[in-house]
Amino acid sequence: MVNIARLLLPFLSSNFPAQVPLRPEYGSVPAKSIAIVGAGSAGLAMFKTLLDLPERAQEGWEVVLYEERENVGGVWLPDPRKVFPPEIPETPLYPLLHTNTPVPSMTYPGFPFPPKTPLYPSHEHIEAYHSRYAEHHNLSEIQSASWSGTPEQGQWDLIISDKTGRLHHKKFDHLVVASGNHHIPRITVWKGQDAWLSNTPAKRLRRRIVHSVYYREPEAFTNQSVVIVGNGASGRDAASQLVGIAGEVFFSIRHENRWDSDPIGGVHVKPEISHFTRAGVVFIDGTVVDPDVVLLGTGYELRKPPGQFSINQELVTNLRYIFPLHRHILSLSPSYPTNALAFIGLPTAIANCPSDTAQSLFVAHVILNPSILPSRAALLRELAAYEENIRAEGFDPYINGHKMLDGTSSDYQDELVDFLKEKVLQCFTSNETNLS
Repeated sequence: MVNIARLLLPFLSSNFPAQVPLRPEYGSVPAKSIAIVGAGSAGLAMFKTLLDLPERAQEGWEVVLYEERENVGGVWLPDPRKVFPPEIPETPLYPLLHTNTPVPSMTYPGFPFPPKTPLYPSHEHIEAYHSRYAEHHNLSEIQSASWSGTPEQGQWDLIISDKTGRLHHKKFDHLVVASGNHHIPRITVWKGQDAWLSNTPAKRLRRRIVHSVYYREPEAFTNQSVVIVGNGASGRDAASQLVGIAGEVFFSIRHENRWDSDPIGGVHVKPEISHFTRAGVVFIDGTVVDPDVVLLGTGYELRKPPGQFSINQELVTNLRYIFPLHRHILSLSPSYPTNALAFIGLPTAIANCPSDTAQSLFVAHVILNPSILPSRAALLRELAAYEENIRAEGFDPYINGHKMLDGTSSDYQDELVDFLKEKVLQCFTSNETNLS
């Protein structure tokens, strides 16, 4: 772990142009301290957005960006170590990873990718992009830290461990959690799997069940029979890479209609797994396969942050959905002010950088002037209406979590910015009325 021997600069004025031209006049603003946890896409967006606030607004503010890894980039920063369970890699990044989102929708406003960047680039391009973004905007001075904290009278007490292991306490008025969504693997367990694992036939490779967070090279599965569980990005990538290298590739998926629209040649499609026996994996259609490896592309538990970090017992998660949050961002716990705890980067099925920027703008202006928000009771009613809308679309909001429904991702970020524009206009109108 690298530690830079000073805190990130106190919050000073930025000479860089704002990402969105929002310049409200809120009058005098009290001094504030803000801690941002995580220097990936979300944390960098939040930090830059705070730096872009008007000089008058940021006077007396302090912002500190904490990151426990050695550099910026979050999930796009490789972990070169060979890691085996129960230890968990710092990232699920694998060498052959390419984005499944085109670069125009992955850029920060006003900071494009370099010319000739592939439309769906490899992970090296994304890692370099985040590093350039941080360097260009002087965001690369990071105090490396691990953290835990509890709210106390509207403030946060961060317990920071430095590189020597010594603990330090620092209080903040506002905490922004931007720690990413791909840390703790979601491990599915089936009846009979222990008996299957412990009864490998003679002259066979030892049977294994492994999560895709450990997947790196397809050659590690040469000539093996593999059942992949899950039709998400990691499962599909592994399947396409293993064809022609593994002996057989089976793909256990829940919704075959999603497969039909984009099949992978050479892969045997199977339905959901029902259970295991000593003889193999039993699918819900009664068919049986006896693979060498079951590779779980089953996603990640939603723990924020992934380490030992107490937030508040009134803010809960079923490991898919954090409740109650306003617009997937602000904690609605009654134990502290509504703008005291924010999350950046929770939404999925959305282009990260534009969404992170829109969320960051929202949080920055709510910290600057909390009066632009309705009451907590009104925000809870809005949340209940949102969840009812998800149910009306045929989904359980507590299973769908923070995933954007098809066709709604652009609406989500536009609505955040439009809300701010409306409030800024109201502020200007109010000021003009008071002056007349």
